[in-house]
Order: sequence, then C-alpha cells, then structure tokens
Amino acid sequence: MFSNIRSLIFKLDPETAHNLAIKSLKFNFVPNVPDKNKDDPLFKTKLFGNDIENPIGMAAGFDKNAEVYNSLFKLGFGFVEVGTITPLKQYGNPKPRVFRLVEDEALINRLGFNNIGAENIINKIKMNKKIGTLGVNIGPNKDTENKTEDYLKCLKIFHQTADYITINISSPNTENLRKFHNQEKLDDLLKNIEKEKQNLSSKIPIVVKVSPDINNVEIDQISQVLLSNNVQGVIVSNTSDSTRENLANVQKYQKGGLSGKPIRTKSTVLINKFYQLLKGKIKIIGVGGVDSGKSAYEKFLAGANYLQLYTGMVYRGPNIVSMIKKELRELLLKEGVKNFSEIVGKKTNT
Repeated sequence: MFSNIRSLIFKLDPETAHNLAIKSLKFNFVPNVPDKNKDDPLFKTKLFGNDIENPIGMAAGFDKNAEVYNSLFKLGFGFVEVGTITPLKQYGNPKPRVFRLVEDEALINRLGFNNIGAENIINKIKMNKKIGTLGVNIGPNKDTENKTEDYLKCLKIFHQTADYITINISSPNTENLRKFHNQEKLDDLLKNIEKEKQNLSSKIPIVVKVSPDINNVEIDQISQVLLSNNVQGVIVSNTSDSTRENLANVQKYQKGGLSGKPIRTKSTVLINKFYQLLKGKIKIIGVGGVDSGKSAYEKFLAGANYLQLYTGMVYRGPNIVSMIKKELRELLLKEGVKNFSEIVGKKTNT
C-alpha cells in the first residue's frame, strides 16, 4: 500500500509530509500492521531491565513532541525514543529545513531542536500512558547561557517517567553542541548528571548519543569517559555533517545532518570501533541506514545490541519493522541461532 502512495507523499515538502504522518498516526489513520513474527523468541530481549519484543527502535527526531509513541509501538517498534526535548519551547531553525534526497534514499535536516518544551511534553506523556519502553532524548535550548544546566533541568522533569534518558551531544544543528565530545567537557557533563541523579535518588539509565563524524582519538577518549561514568548505553550515531561526496541529489550540500543509506557503512564501522573498546560493559544502540534485514544484521555483527531507525521508514513505509524482522529472521535461521543476541559483535573488523 505504501509503495502506491509514496510518489504522492514525496510531492509534498518533507516537513509537511512528516507533520501529515504524525497526524495520521495520532488519529489512527495508519492501520496496524499484521506481523507474522510477533512474539518470535528470535527477537526477544531486554532493554535496561525492560522486556521488549524486538531490538528495533524508533530514533529520536520522528516523534519530537511525544505525540504518537503508542502508535509506533503498535506498528511493531520494540522501543521508542522521543525528542530531542529542550527545557523551553523553541521554533528551531528557519524553513525550509528538511530536504529529501530520493536518489540517495537520504534526508538532510537542520531542524534545530524544534519542540514544545519539557513541561508541555511531560504533561502529554502523563496523560497518554505508554504501552512500551520509552526513551526521552534531551538537549539544551539554542540561546541558553548554560547547556549543562539545561540537561539537568530536563533530567529533573523526565527521570520518573522515562525508561531511559538520552543525552544528545551530537546534533550538528545546535551551535557548539558537539564540543561536548571533548573528553574533559563530556566527563564534567556526565559527572554533573550523576550528581543530579543522586540528588533525585534516581536510577534512570543514562545513554549518550554521539556523532558519526568523530576520529579514532575521539572514539578512544569518549569510550574512556563513558566507562568511567555511570552510563548504561551509547547511541552510535547521529546525523552526519559530512559524507556528501558520493551523493547524487543536487541538494547534497545543504547545511544540516545527513541520515539514511549514505551513512550506513560509516555508522557500522563506528559501532565496531566502540564495541571493541567498550567490551560489552555499555550497551550499543546502532543507528544509521537501517532499512532492511541485511543492514540490521550488519550492525548486530559489528556490535550493536539494539537498533534505531527513522529515515528508513520514510522510504520503506510504516510496516518497516515487520519487513526487517522477516528478512532478518531468514539470515538468523541460516546461522542456526536461537536469539539475535548470539551474533552481536561476531564480526570484529567491519
């Protein structure tokens, strides 16, 4: 069905199409997808102590204002991450700010953390009881004088409601945000977060979302910081502000973060580098170009414990999770495994 209407959707401006998708999910215009592999033991796992049906999650950026997470669970996602959410409401960057690169099966966005603000969003979540494992992705306001304080404000607001909180230090669309990849800055931020958790008597799992555009020295330093702080997970990775050379679409040099198929290999290589350094002590959520059973399989082999996607759904439609599971199931059965987790990290040089 999606393949029949995709050409019509793609005639719309990408941000308009996205808003239409949110409305469709909100008002149940998207039918629930029949999934023959629901409850398949091949895919069952735990995420930070919670049982989840499968390891395929919706990445932050799709449901920015926590409007449709339960609809996404019904589409088959094993977990959903909402946001990025800032303490105060903000519009984000001027439009147009999302670009669809159809030939490349990619998106470029420079949205700039547009959201309705933490207090408004926590009220939405409290009114709409979550039916699955929900992560909340947090970040600082564009004009804040103290980015660390903004993370702490969001932590205070969401720590009792979220199943985990992601510290987004990697969007290319908020000025100076990626400076938190600096070893000392990241260590200081995470120590402040841990101190605030103790003040709140909170055991909320903390996840850090890193950039795909980091070098080997930074990967090593970031891994050391993650291991020396109370961090349960790392998301590898976010959108890229490089990786444009081989793109076909004329919009390839638009400013913003590139997502989708062109960063698939880049993120898989990065996952494997983190896997070798973290040695299973911190869970890895792999993101970047996940749109098929094969791309999911590659990321598990590289060391991802879980996956997230967003752009893949733009190009393959709302039944993408059941499609990935069907394709992945065939690959896993050939391996003779009883659960996908048995192949995690089996390919040590991607």
